[in-house]
Amino acid sequence: MKESMQVMFQKAKPFLAVVFLQAGLAGMDIISKAALNEGMSNYVFVVYRHAVATIVIAPFAFALDTKIRPKMTTSIFVKIMLMSLLEPVIDQNLYFLGMKYTTATFAAAMANILPALTFVIACFFRLEKVKVMSIRSQAKIIGTLATVAGAMIMTLVQGPHINLPWTRSGIDHAHHHGEVSLHHTIKGAIMITIGCLAWACFMILQAITLKTYPAELSLTAWICLLGTAEGAALALVMEKGNSSAWAIKWDTKFLAAAYSGIFCSGIAYYVQGVVMKERGPVFVTAFSPLSMVMVAIMSSFILAEQMFLGRIVGAIVIVLGLYFVVWGKAKDYKSPLGEDQEIMPIKQSTLLSENNIGNGSNSNLEVVTSIVPNGKAVEEGDREFLGRK
Repeated sequence: MKESMQVMFQKAKPFLAVVFLQAGLAGMDIISKAALNEGMSNYVFVVYRHAVATIVIAPFAFALDTKIRPKMTTSIFVKIMLMSLLEPVIDQNLYFLGMKYTTATFAAAMANILPALTFVIACFFRLEKVKVMSIRSQAKIIGTLATVAGAMIMTLVQGPHINLPWTRSGIDHAHHHGEVSLHHTIKGAIMITIGCLAWACFMILQAITLKTYPAELSLTAWICLLGTAEGAALALVMEKGNSSAWAIKWDTKFLAAAYSGIFCSGIAYYVQGVVMKERGPVFVTAFSPLSMVMVAIMSSFILAEQMFLGRIVGAIVIVLGLYFVVWGKAKDYKSPLGEDQEIMPIKQSTLLSENNIGNGSNSNLEVVTSIVPNGKAVEEGDREFLGRK
């Protein structure tokens, strides 16, 4: 019983890890939106976030990765610099700018195009296999297209307003909190989409880098440190002459920087790196809808954001599309050699004549072979002579 529970826990660990990850990201969307509404600069916010992450993660990386941390090479350092530019700087700044123009719920829902973008890029780098005639490949393709379609519905279709009991008190202030113009919606959607593209590239590059630098904590510390430096350079340019933007007190702004730095940069980069080594980048990003659902519920309570039918329909389409993608990935994980194809051992007994043996005697020779997807027979063991006459 105890052993079976341990086996179940081992199998469930990747799923529990990504659910924990999405719960942390959902909290970040709510707290960050509140800080941005209070006038916090998104550029400064990104810097403080990764500075906190570096301070928290670096000691653990230094102490725990001593034996497994490989030597830093120029190639690895360049990859880390690129990752620090893609996610901490490009993605997060564009994501938070897009959130400023829209709402926390809309930003979280638009981020659901991340699995689709990751899937396409993974196929390009051959980290994901696609066969057009395969049922699971067709499911992943259909799911990817449905995800994009759902994001477009959320962006362009508003529909009637959905009255929720706990948001009615905020209807008078809807124009300031929940409702945004179509112009701002499109602008925010474009920014979030570009940010998600950078995020997807970051995930793929992280998966590639972990193959040559398999120290997740150290890699996380490097990303946060370089992200702080690169983000600070951008913030100094964008907030030039506005020294008040760097002021921070014991308020929502500080809470947002601390929370997102510890949970959504430090812990998140580490957890997704660990899961990615086992299941791949597409698996990690496929659970984004959980964050969207959590944000939609919490933001309607905390921020009194208004809901619209178009966004609900778009969200449902996104979830259905991602279900197809996850289903296809699950089939991939169960049958890594290809759909409905397994290695099947076949015993072949061959009677070799004197001419074949060349020593004047006959022998029974048993050869164990396997049929692989390309149709070739591969010998799986040494030839064993069962007897001589």
